[in-house]
Amino acid sequence: MEPRPPFEATGPVTIPNYWDPHSRPEKPDVAIRTIRFLTSDGFPPFNFVSSDGRLSGFNVELARAICEVLEAECTIQMRPFEELETALEEDRGDAIVAGLAMTAENRKALGFSDVYLRLPARFVARRDSDLEATPEGLADKWVATVANTAHEAFLHAFFSNSRIITYPEPQVARDALKAGEVDAFFGSALSLSFWLAGDAADGCCDFLGGAYLDPTYFGSGLSIAVARDNTALRAALDYALHRVHEEGRYGELYLRYFPVSFY
Repeated sequence: MEPRPPFEATGPVTIPNYWDPHSRPEKPDVAIRTIRFLTSDGFPPFNFVSSDGRLSGFNVELARAICEVLEAECTIQMRPFEELETALEEDRGDAIVAGLAMTAENRKALGFSDVYLRLPARFVARRDSDLEATPEGLADKWVATVANTAHEAFLHAFFSNSRIITYPEPQVARDALKAGEVDAFFGSALSLSFWLAGDAADGCCDFLGGAYLDPTYFGSGLSIAVARDNTALRAALDYALHRVHEEGRYGELYLRYFPVSFY
């Protein structure tokens, strides 16, 4: 499935930056000749097969850019998500670029590169709203979110004076906002960026305030996973990720796949 092209952004787009310009990873001493990347299938805009049959997506293009920096041959295999770790363990690939979560359990067998993308939460409100995305600004206001999610837990922890109302699915909550039944919605900034750009929102709403990145609630972000003992490849990936950002290629890819920034 190829993602629907979103509308062209009307304002400046924020490109995230996770790399310290004063702390540059050293170029690896050992040449990496080939990297066999593993990725999952059917997860646009990160990994998908385009209409012309080409493997595409933000993760895929980032992997290719990494190989260019390292002057390494690059292969990218698409597999079901649940098979990725097994394929790596059985030496059918060198690195997983598919948004595999960094957990205490998988850290026993895997090493992870530096984070290359974090997925925040954000508020959205109707365009005619004059609300501020602060606990004071949203006090006594109806704020929608999806039930039994990290977003609901975050609201109860930090926006407890809001009138929090939960819905079973994001679409139902977004429809409530569009209809003016609630004052704001809090959820996945990535999903909201595509909703705001699409026909379903019909220009009703905009992001309200900034991005929330608390890893306790919203995770540590996306990294590339390798075998735990493959420290040489992990160091090479960290170096290449920094160079891809420094050379502007990261920004190009971000703008291509996320023209309505979720930051």
